[in-house]
Amino acid sequence: MHKGKGMKFVGDSRVLAPEARKKMLPKDYSEYPGKTEAFWPNFLLKEWMVGAVFLVGFLCLTIAHPAPLERIADPTDTGYIPLPDWYFLFLYQLLKYSYASGPYTVIGALIIPGLTFGGLLLAPFLDNGPERRPFRRPIATGLMLLALAATVFLTWQSVATHDWAAAERQGKIVAKVEIDKSNPGYEVFKSQGCINCHGENLQGGAGAPALTATGLKPEEIAKIAKNGKGAMPPGIFKGNDQQLKQLTEFISGLGAK
Repeated sequence: MHKGKGMKFVGDSRVLAPEARKKMLPKDYSEYPGKTEAFWPNFLLKEWMVGAVFLVGFLCLTIAHPAPLERIADPTDTGYIPLPDWYFLFLYQLLKYSYASGPYTVIGALIIPGLTFGGLLLAPFLDNGPERRPFRRPIATGLMLLALAATVFLTWQSVATHDWAAAERQGKIVAKVEIDKSNPGYEVFKSQGCINCHGENLQGGAGAPALTATGLKPEEIAKIAKNGKGAMPPGIFKGNDQQLKQLTEFISGLGAK
């Protein structure tokens, strides 16, 4: 057999012909007027412009309504009621209900959120149909609307039932006053349990006012200690007359000019 005689080249199936490679390339976006555009710079510029508008709006909001500042956290203040950020308010409200608090805290703190977020993670596997229209996916759409409604309702309930006046009082920044903790009056203050509500530095707490710079005379303070006032019930002070005198003189002298 002579070279080249009786032989037929069929080509290598692993290498595509130039025509086939050309068909695999997507058409230029200019062939779809009004339906597509270049990513750079057209699309990316629009994204930047939208982001800039939201950023400027957010900066204006922070200037018009600055974040409220509270006093320095005091771990000894057992009466302080913390409030989480807005995106955790629905969980905060959930833990107020009897079936998710107290002995059932694990249900509200772990089981219910775990089932919710677990379902969210499994959603692509549980609902993997090709349909994209919401009304053609009633189960997925219904669960999504139910979760959204529950989150909105719990957040609204948390805001509506929170005692904002008490929160403002407990977080109020008061002038720092030097406390002489070696004073006999301070020892009475601790021994009578006043520190539990009014704080270690007498800065006040939830429902308990600050005892610095009260402007009250010792006699007026003694009357409140015996008869109570506001959220403070009568009969809290259990000491003798000498201890009451030490306590009232100590509190009356705090912050006095």
